[in-house]
Parts: sequence; C-alpha cells; structure tokens
Amino acid sequence: MTGRTKQFINAFGEELIVDNADKAIDEACRATGAKVTEYTAAPVYFGEYSNGAHEWLIEFETPPSGDFVDFVHILDESLKRLNSDYEAKRSYNLSLGMPIVKVVEKNTFYEWMKFREKAGGQNKVPKLSNERKYVDSILDFINSKS
Repeated sequence: MTGRTKQFINAFGEELIVDNADKAIDEACRATGAKVTEYTAAPVYFGEYSNGAHEWLIEFETPPSGDFVDFVHILDESLKRLNSDYEAKRSYNLSLGMPIVKVVEKNTFYEWMKFREKAGGQNKVPKLSNERKYVDSILDFINSKS
C-alpha cells in the first residue's frame, strides 16, 4: 500500500489513520445526508496542562441535514468504534477532547491546492497530518481572501 499511508495523527497516542477517518466521515455522512468533497485534520493543542483535540476542516458538497452537532458526534463515535486507541484517549476527555470541526466554503481545497501550484495530476489534499502545517496553511489562505 502506498500514497496516504504516511498520513496519520498520533499526537496524543491515538494512532488515527486515513482509513479510520474516511470510514468515520462516510458514517457521519450516511447518518446525516451529507456529502463531503474534501477534508483535512490535524492536532490542536490547548496548553501545557490541558488536553488537545483534532481540528477538522471539511468542505461539503451537501451539508448535513438537521443539527450540525449531530454530524460531529457521529464522526467522534465512529472514530471511537473504529480505533480503540482513539477511544482510549477520548475516554472522559482525559487527553483528547471532542473534535473541532470547521466547515469551509465550496472549492476552498481546490483553490488552496491551485495557490500552492499542486492542483491536478497526482496531487491530493492531505487528509491527516501529525503537524498543523496544512490546516494552518488553509486557514491562512481563507483569511487572506477576506
């Protein structure tokens, strides 16, 4: 297996891989009628003496019906079920808090890839990173447009 095998989040010992993330996104979409175009996620740290979380940037073709919080809860519960390490770190919010999900406008990921001169061909949006470089770059890109 090649490609996205180097993409993971293990900032808190959760060992989250793309396969887990893809399946959890699919389950949240099925349950809420949503369709995700692209996503990326990275750890976020709240401070030296507090836990962290995963920050997800998600672009929807079709947003979730009903309460958006339901989508986030289903994503979290699916990740817990799919990944015992994630579930252990999420237990009682001891070291890993609830996912922070931010919705980005349509075409954000394409425009960001184009800005980075990575649009098209074999280039793909990095889905998971143990560092914040992609999430921060996308957030900076969004802020530079406003």
